[in-house]
Amino acid sequence: MTEIKYYTQEGLDKLRDELKHLTSVERPAISKQIAEARDKGDLSENAEYAAAKEAQSMLELKISKLQDMISNARLLDESKLDFTKVLIFSIVKLRNTENGSVVTFTLVPENEANVKLGKISVNSPIAKGLLGKSLGDKVEIMIPAGKVAFEIIEITRKNGN
Repeated sequence: MTEIKYYTQEGLDKLRDELKHLTSVERPAISKQIAEARDKGDLSENAEYAAAKEAQSMLELKISKLQDMISNARLLDESKLDFTKVLIFSIVKLRNTENGSVVTFTLVPENEANVKLGKISVNSPIAKGLLGKSLGDKVEIMIPAGKVAFEIIEITRKNGN
């Protein structure tokens, strides 16, 4: 049984696009490879046929998993979230109280995390240390490099709230 996961509209659209690509592009391509390999004769000694069938099995498994993920996906309604506290989809600006450096993170569902874009999973140590906190709160967060103290200097949302 797959658990329910929460997505933004963007994240859910990505899943749907990937599923559409797999079913409308990849699946027909593998079927064509199987047909071409079958036309080459004896299937018991046809490595090309065996490889194509294996690729088909892997593709069907991936399609099945995506379909399951989409059927158990739920969209988050950002309009019902408290804007005064750090929650999922918060854009949080933090100041390192030790060296004064400032960093900004957006807290997103795990499957939408992308550190290069400043999007961190709500399940990450930093996000867990920030969730539920308010503007001006000071937090100590354990990261691989050790304990770091931050002050929350701004909490916003994509829509500017």
